[in-house]
Formats: sequence, C-alpha cells, structure tokens
Amino acid sequence: PEETVTSSFAAFIHAVRPEHLSKTVCHRSKRMILDSIGVGLVGSTTHVFDIALQYCRLYSSVAVSSVYGKPGVKLSPTLAAFTNGVATHSMDFDDTWHPATHPSGAVLPALLAASQMLPPGTKPNGVDFLLAFNVGLEVQGRLMHFSTEAHNIPKRFHPPSVVGTMGSAAATAKLLSLSAAQCAHALGIAASLSGAPMANAATQAKPLHIGNATRLGFEAALLASRGMEANPSILDDIPGCSGFSAFYSVYQPKPLSTPSDHHEFLLEKQDIAFKRFPAHLGMHWVVDAALSVRNLFINYAGSFSPSLIRTIVLKIPVSKYINRPFPSSEHQARHSFQFSACIALLDGEVGLSSFTESSIHRQELRELLDKVVVEHPEDNVANFDKMYGEVALLLHSGDVLTGKCDTFYGHWRKPLSKESLLKKFRSNASHVLPEEKIETIITMVDNLENLSDSSQL
Repeated sequence: PEETVTSSFAAFIHAVRPEHLSKTVCHRSKRMILDSIGVGLVGSTTHVFDIALQYCRLYSSVAVSSVYGKPGVKLSPTLAAFTNGVATHSMDFDDTWHPATHPSGAVLPALLAASQMLPPGTKPNGVDFLLAFNVGLEVQGRLMHFSTEAHNIPKRFHPPSVVGTMGSAAATAKLLSLSAAQCAHALGIAASLSGAPMANAATQAKPLHIGNATRLGFEAALLASRGMEANPSILDDIPGCSGFSAFYSVYQPKPLSTPSDHHEFLLEKQDIAFKRFPAHLGMHWVVDAALSVRNLFINYAGSFSPSLIRTIVLKIPVSKYINRPFPSSEHQARHSFQFSACIALLDGEVGLSSFTESSIHRQELRELLDKVVVEHPEDNVANFDKMYGEVALLLHSGDVLTGKCDTFYGHWRKPLSKESLLKKFRSNASHVLPEEKIETIITMVDNLENLSDSSQL
C-alpha cells in the first residue's frame, strides 16, 4: 500500500527501539518524568484533584492503578490516568515545550497506569517505559510542527487536549506492543477524542484537559488493541474531509522517517521548560522582570514602599486569556500577568502560598493592581521562544525604574540545574510523601534503564 503521513507515524511507533534514544534524550526525558511526578504529587493536595478523585472512585470496578499522593487508593487504569493527569495540571506547575504544549502530563499518567494494569510476567521494564514515554513526546512534537499556528501562544484549542491525546495514544500503543496497523487506528481513534477550548483556561476545568488527554489517548490504544478501526489517514491533509487538520487553520503534515541509528528525536534539539512556581509559563518572564526592578527600587528607596509608586507599566505580548487585571480565584491568578508582577513586587518571591485565597484578596495587592497599565510592544510576540517581560515603576518623584527578562531561569535556553530540579521535586513531594519514599523515587527515575519492572515506579 502507498505510504501516507499516518502510516509513517504508525510505522515509527511500532519500529522504534531503545537504542534509538541518545544519552541527551534519556537524560532530558528522565528530568521530565521526575518533575512531572513531583507536580502531580503536590497537585494531589488541590481541590480540583479531590473533585476528580471522588468522581472516579464512583466508577472504578477493576482498581489496580495507583493515584498520586493517596497511598492505598487504587482506581481502574484509565480513571487513574485521568485523576493523575488532573493532579499534574491542577496548579499549572507542569513542564512546557516549544511549540507550546505540556507534554509530560499527557503521557506519563497513562504509562504509569498501563504498567500496573499488565499482568505479572508482562510488565514493561524501565527501558521499555522510557522508550514509550519518548514516543509520546516525539509524536506530540512532530504534530505541533505541522502548523505554524502552533508555534504561538494558543487562541482556539488548548494544545495538550489535541496533541497530548495523540501522544498518549502513541505512547501506550508502544508500551502495549501494538502492530503498526493498530498504532494507526489508535491515532485515528484518539483524534476523535481530542480538543478542548481555550475559554476554559484559568478555571477548574483546565486541568481536565490534561486528565482527558492522558486518559482518552490510553483508551484509544486499548480500543485499537481490541480491534476497533478508524480512518487510517487521519494525519494526512485530504481536501474536503478534515482529519487532524481540523484543529489548525494552517496544516502541512510531513511523514515521520523510519527510525534508524541516525534518527534525531525532537527532544535532542529542543529542551524543555520547567517552572519554578505554579503558574502559566508566560508569568515567569514577568515575575523575573518584577523581581529585578524590585531590587532596583529597594536600592533606590531603602525598602519596598508602594506609596512611592504612581504607575506600574507592564510590557507583555497580546494574549487575552492571560491578561487579567483583577483575578478573583487561584486559577485566574495563575493566568494573570498583572497579578504575577504585583505579587512578586509585594512579596519578593512567588510560590505555592502566593495563590491562596488569603494572598489573592489582600488589600495591599489590590492597591498595586490598581496602578498597573499594560502595553503591547510590536516586538513582543506571543511566542514562548521570542517573548519578553518588562516591568517599569513610574515613581511620584518622576524617576522611572525598569526591569526586563528575556529568558527566565528554567526556560530551555537557561535550564534548571540538577540541584534546582531536585529541590523542586523534594519540595513538591514532601507535601504527601515521607523523605525515604521521596529519595527512592529520585533514585528509581535516575536509574530507570536498570528497572526490571516499571510498575514499581
């Protein structure tokens, strides 16, 4: 049969082997796995996670898969994947790639649940697990490169709900050792289970996008393994009958080459961004700019004195869903340039406690928010590889102090050190796990290639 874009992806998923993973890809993907587990663990302390868990416990009949932060609690595999996906994105603390998506949370929970689902004697080892994880990343990245529209901060669909579902299907298809034909059908089924609108950003529904992506991609692979078929050309651009192209106004699919010793995974070329605090990635530029100008202000005035400030000018990209002058909930605050700048100015740091109700509704914070004016310079584009954040304090004295951030610490151009990543993981995991278990997970992920049974993870 004639090769199509879809068949090339299916062939890649089926044929790729552990030896195709470079040392750099293994290193970077293990960092992603550790970070994703950590943000999932701390995410298991949130209200939205509790809602998801209560819902799933109503419908779990074959409870074999673990839940983040809840020792002893088991759910059916796909519902465990859903619940852990919700936990991962509940604080918007999970990793971000370029083009923009949250790749780990859409794949890892499905693989963890699937590993526990498989009977003894068929459990995947750590190498198989790491390979499947990277297949899920690769498929997401390749699909994002099909459209120039995907390179910018999204306006229509939340990317993980689109490419994340496909990545989950690919990863679990690989872990379950599906045939090339079944892999193609898994992608086709997943496409019919994809998509969530950006209007639900900054609400409790946004974490469901990751939960559904990892769950529904997993379900697509399970359905394909049982003989369900779908359009075998779902990724191809067929005029008059949209497949995956329905999610993009500009769509130029390209075949994925058969894996070989020379195959270069996208993670080799494009590293990941890890967040230092739980908020939308765009907030990290503004926070670092605000912290910079705060230091200048303290040197200028001797202390941080808001009464000396007349106006706070933010120079940010145009992006409606993260331009929120007066956020009223934790989820809105995590998606507010204005809040992020003002909380950093007021407290000199941003962390988990910054997004509590008591923090959000402080009078002194409201007074700072009242002083904010937003500007959108033409050179500041809504693209995580090109944007910047600038915060200027216009003082009553007439003086102006300015802080600017082109690349925050944690961005792929300025990656977190091993020490910083471990510090973040230990801090997140400590909310629900004792120190001994935390160190066990760190060691296990670091030595994933030597793990004989990935369900132990």
